[in-house]
Amino acid sequence: MMRIVTANLNGIRSAAAKGFFDWIGQQQADAVGVQEVKAQPGQISGAYDRIGDMPGHFHCAQKPGYSGVGLYLRQEPSDVITGLGDAGFDAEGRWVEARYDRPGRRLSLVSCYFPSGSSGEERQQAKFRFLDLMYPKLMALRAEREFILVGDVNIAHQAIDLKNWRSNQKNSGFLPEERAWMTQLLTEGGLVDVYRRLHPDTTDTCYTWWSNRGQAYANNVGWRLDYQIATPALAAQARRAAIYKDQKFSDHAPLCIDYELAL
Repeated sequence: MMRIVTANLNGIRSAAAKGFFDWIGQQQADAVGVQEVKAQPGQISGAYDRIGDMPGHFHCAQKPGYSGVGLYLRQEPSDVITGLGDAGFDAEGRWVEARYDRPGRRLSLVSCYFPSGSSGEERQQAKFRFLDLMYPKLMALRAEREFILVGDVNIAHQAIDLKNWRSNQKNSGFLPEERAWMTQLLTEGGLVDVYRRLHPDTTDTCYTWWSNRGQAYANNVGWRLDYQIATPALAAQARRAAIYKDQKFSDHAPLCIDYELAL
């Protein structure tokens, strides 16, 4: 079994103070994708750059205290690629990809952080540009290799993916255009939402994010924003999925999936 965990940390230093590294060190994970590390390389090095014997590979934002993604890997990759090739989004630290290439097999693990559009129209338009960039990127990747992308996609795909879907149809994260993008990715694009493959009908137990406003967490008024998206052959090897909620490291909960897979 190979265990892959994804977690939006909402600040790696904050999550560490809340016990994230103590917890993840006990999970026997083989790969851990993190998003919103909100730290510079010098702040990560020597403090958060390893989970036990798993070194981390990071793509940090140029702006301090903002965005940034990482991948901790038990098995050393053939190559690590940071960035999407778009100067604006690459400055925000949104993509780190580990490649495992050997004769007859090419496989990637990706940690990705999609933009949020909730702060206003300018960021929503940036999110749409990111989606326009990501679809052909993922199709090109699929054409050349198997992959599992983990991360905060900032989209709740279906009505069962958030508590108050009726009142959120005009809000970022559940806009018709965003949901249509996800539908296209999972139909025409041929990729698989691995959690939904294993749990096609779950509702209030599927959430991975809760607003800090009001009593959203206490009342489980949540959204499913964190995903593992895979090519069909890899998705078919997924055996178990769990969302960890016993401790609160962030406004997101870690998503853990076990695959019958070897790199």
